[in-house]
Amino acid sequence: MLKPVDASNAPAAKGYAQAMEVRHPGRLLFISGQVPVRADGTVPDGYEDQCRQAWANVIAQLNAAGMGLDQLVTVTVFLAGRDGIDAYRAVRAEVLGDRRVALTCILPAIFDAGWLVEIEAIAAG
Repeated sequence: MLKPVDASNAPAAKGYAQAMEVRHPGRLLFISGQVPVRADGTVPDGYEDQCRQAWANVIAQLNAAGMGLDQLVTVTVFLAGRDGIDAYRAVRAEVLGDRRVALTCILPAIFDAGWLVEIEAIAAG
């Protein structure tokens, strides 16, 4: 149902897919930006812990819909600065393992100054 697509005449992707083909999705889940806030309202310190929390929140939304990481099609991550890229990549690799999804990374000013990361995603299943 989900198939990574990487055109041979475009730059190679490293750890993600350039595109994802969804055949007969059945269901689509659009996950709003998940911020690094725990259910109790606290925010972890540092990029690595905030990335883990944002991913935990993405996984919680997937699970609530009866889906999992294998149904992820695309992920958009917003980082507060370039200094968080390596931490984000490490946590993403830890969470996704060998799974490849379409991926975009943006470095904007994030809504809350205490948040270093926000992740939104689309899943199909």
